Amino acid sequence: MHVLRGSGYKATYFKAALSGAVEIGDKLIPVDTKLVGEVSNLKESYENTTPYVYKTAVSPHLAAKLENKSIDLNVIEEKYSYLKEHYDYIIAEGSGGIVCPLIDDERGLYLLENLIKDLNMSVIIVARAELGTINHTVLTVKYIEALGIKIKGIIINNYKKSLLYDDNINLIKKLTKLPIIGKFENIEGLKDDSIEAIRVNADKAFNVEKIIEWMDYL
Repeated sequence: MHVLRGSGYKATYFKAALSGAVEIGDKLIPVDTKLVGEVSNLKESYENTTPYVYKTAVSPHLAAKLENKSIDLNVIEEKYSYLKEHYDYIIAEGSGGIVCPLIDDERGLYLLENLIKDLNMSVIIVARAELGTINHTVLTVKYIEALGIKIKGIIINNYKKSLLYDDNINLIKKLTKLPIIGKFENIEGLKDDSIEAIRVNADKAFNVEKIIEWMDYL
């Protein structure tokens, strides 16, 4: 987001449902959305970028039950359509992994994968680089491919230069045949100066021309 917006592109963030929000006064603040907005100077309202916000830090389907605030898919589609009309690019963050349940009630079971299909999205997988990532990342890729969802590439998060991490990344590339879009370096904890550190790391990790190339490739 920071790299796109900093280069003059009209880009926005979207997360259909967020749990673990922080209560400030009488408002629930979606912390992920807030952080992205601060890093990328995005002023779009939380109502449009994160239509469902829950305080309880559990999967959205359970948070919705506990807080008696069920997810209406029509609302999500309306907000997403609004963003599509006003921005050239939407970076949508999933609520958990690809099989994270958003709804589990009398309407049936509705997973993140269903939302991705209904909104006609492509996917960029965010993976870690440490021990165990080869199995986890390759299985995730195979599962998504079996659904017929387009994967545009992989971002490595919490990266640090090491023999293990670099070997894991090389094997993931070989096994998945997918490009590594960027390697985002680890930041220890979020502090007062973390915003600038995130921007610096993003500028190092991502090339805006390559990002546009991948995002425009269907």
